[in-house]
Amino acid sequence: MTMDDVARKGLVLLGCGKMGSAMLQGWIDGGLPPASVWVIDPNPSDWLRGTGVHINADLPETPAIVLIAVKPQMMGDALPAIAAMGNGATLFVSVAAGTPISSFEQALGAESPIIRAMPNTPAAVGRGITAIIGNAHATKDHLDMAEQLLSAVGQVVRLESEDQMDAVTGVSGSGPAYVFHMIECLARAGEAQGLGADLAMQLAKATVAGAGALAEASAETPAQLRVNVTSPNGTTQAGLDVLMNETNGLPPLVEHTVAAAADRSRDLRNG
Repeated sequence: MTMDDVARKGLVLLGCGKMGSAMLQGWIDGGLPPASVWVIDPNPSDWLRGTGVHINADLPETPAIVLIAVKPQMMGDALPAIAAMGNGATLFVSVAAGTPISSFEQALGAESPIIRAMPNTPAAVGRGITAIIGNAHATKDHLDMAEQLLSAVGQVVRLESEDQMDAVTGVSGSGPAYVFHMIECLARAGEAQGLGADLAMQLAKATVAGAGALAEASAETPAQLRVNVTSPNGTTQAGLDVLMNETNGLPPLVEHTVAAAADRSRDLRNG
């Protein structure tokens, strides 16, 4: 399956909130004709209305791909609109958090090719990372196509099993919130040392964003980058002595944080 196939047979986007809109913008920017896209959304935005895609119109009988981007609580109302496309050639890709492949197989047919994807919120600015896993009917071509589509909003990685989605949830799915809180804490600590609130926040945001960009762009590991900026007995070393404490510093705290999120993901999955 290629983008030409998608353009010819059509792509259905079920739900077009922030995530769906970010992906749609990336596809259109990448050359997918708006006339090849059908969007089902109860509250289409003004931006969506101006894209030239089909909105809440009759769907093609056998589109190349249906991308499911509705909230999990809306799934029951949304899936009947696409159920007739199941057990055929149409590929279903879900970015709905927490909904397992088995639920889609029950609703759409066990022989449907289905790929589950877990993006994260930086996808809204094209800097997300998405993990994907397919069912037994999802071929390498299907996975390649899903990766190409999801690359519109950032990086894509492939999992070995669906069970790994719980760990992905704990690391990259929930991870942006951890980083946002770190920015809050860093800014608050700056205020405690005498900086104004606005200046402290500007410094904290730029420092976290810049360090992340450097870590991603550099050929060196984050550990080596840390060593590079840490002079013996200097200011950075003094701070790291607190942060890297194996008993009450960042290592055990982050481990417990990710474990709590992953455990909660397992609880939700198991009902």
